[in-house]
Amino acid sequence: MADETNEVSAPASEPAAAATSTPRPAFASRGPRPAGGPGGPGGPGGRPAGPGGPGGRKFFRRKKVCKFTVEKIDKISYRDVRLLQGFVSERGKIIPRRLTGTSTHFQRKLTQAIKQARNIALLPFAARF
Repeated sequence: MADETNEVSAPASEPAAAATSTPRPAFASRGPRPAGGPGGPGGPGGRPAGPGGPGGRKFFRRKKVCKFTVEKIDKISYRDVRLLQGFVSERGKIIPRRLTGTSTHFQRKLTQAIKQARNIALLPFAARF
């Protein structure tokens, strides 16, 4: 034991001083973000790459109008299957107002007519597989 030498270790204040002398960034640098916003190309915030890009024409959304008010249709008959099929998807679901542009009044009448037509088997309840 006499042969052992006691080495004096560095004081505890030196490592703490070294850490504060070179400030560490709050977050790691990841480089530039991919084009297209937060979600990348095709993500939730991105724009699709394709025609109409920089300097192209802006997309003009046409205002939806109610087919029944334009054509002055007062009554929606459950027997008019051809008309009703235009408001039912391939899966047999009733297409919502926001997609068809139908007014609230006629959407309610349309829903009732479609349900009546389904009950007497003029329209299918579900898709044919």
